[in-house]
Amino acid sequence: MVQVVRKSALPDPSEVIDRLAPAAARAPAVALREPRPTGFPLLFTAQWQLIEPAVAFLHEHFVQRAHTIDTLRTYAEVLYDWFETLEQNGVRWDGADAVDLVAYRNRMLTQPSAHTGRPYRIATINHRVRGVLRFYDWAVRTHWLVASPLAGTEHNFRVARQLRPCSADASRPTDHSLFVLRQFEPLPRPLVSEQARELLATLPPPYDLMARWQLYTGLRVSELLRLCVQDVSKPSVRTVSHHTIEVIRKGRKPGYVVAPASLLDETAAYRSGHRRAWLQRAAHRRGRVADPAALFVNARGAHVGKNAYQRVISRTGQACGFKATTHLLRATFACMLLARLEQLASAGAAINPLMVVKVLMGHERIETTDRYLRAIAVEAGTLREVLDTLLSEVP
Repeated sequence: MVQVVRKSALPDPSEVIDRLAPAAARAPAVALREPRPTGFPLLFTAQWQLIEPAVAFLHEHFVQRAHTIDTLRTYAEVLYDWFETLEQNGVRWDGADAVDLVAYRNRMLTQPSAHTGRPYRIATINHRVRGVLRFYDWAVRTHWLVASPLAGTEHNFRVARQLRPCSADASRPTDHSLFVLRQFEPLPRPLVSEQARELLATLPPPYDLMARWQLYTGLRVSELLRLCVQDVSKPSVRTVSHHTIEVIRKGRKPGYVVAPASLLDETAAYRSGHRRAWLQRAAHRRGRVADPAALFVNARGAHVGKNAYQRVISRTGQACGFKATTHLLRATFACMLLARLEQLASAGAAINPLMVVKVLMGHERIETTDRYLRAIAVEAGTLREVLDTLLSEVP
């Protein structure tokens, strides 16, 4: 059985039997270009053999490509499940082919998850299948394998599709592949002005300000939580209604958002009010502050966590009688901005609405941004509602 072992939990070579001592001695020193961070997952077979290509794949995506810890955990779960399936069926990882991948996919279709006991969602199945294909593409590209039936576009049976930005077909798959199942693509349903007002008025600090930042700038949660005090220090120019704020995007890439001056004013008031009081209280109780540079801290003076923020947004939305998520706040910004830019473009402005939203949202692919254009094209009333949200002053 494949096992995930933390580096810090590896046994000392003297603590294992003689035939496994060489493998235990080699495990902490796998030849990689950079040291692994603390807590990095290592995958082992049932015979305690390190699955080196899987570890190297995770290392490259986390350390060298600077993906987040959530992405690392997701990739580790995909590889763990795939290698465990291969081991249970007596298939070598370097000999797996399309038959093995289809059987793996079909097993998830017919059997519930061994961990949760619930059936797999189609999106989860497709995500794992794509993760396996991505791993084999990487293995061939980095010469862990000379070739593989699961690597390369010609072997994945993918067919390029023509982009139709104005199509309102929400069931269209994002890619065509023999291995990927067709699934319904849910389009974002932006909050209308009444919902946005009620949500922001009900949220406690600092979550109300955090939600306002997402609603006005479209930041991802990870990007929002990386904001520091110095990032939002208001410029000396006070006559400008909007300011450019530099942020660290997904994958730790530099980017920027445009924040209204009123949002920076509210942020300055939060810094001199709640934030200062919470940090002073934490320093008095513990003698120190965990992260004094972090912009958003909770009432205990600690950096606001992702799960805590998402939980507060979800529960507050339920209390208000509608669904609310952190991603929905970001999607509302995208739909509001895109609807307004489409209106300006129709009036003759020389702009490309999709490209503008793509840059401000930090999307790598234009197809991701296209979802928001299709969202406002699904029904006529949505465009009016998002414009109402955009043009209404949310307290």
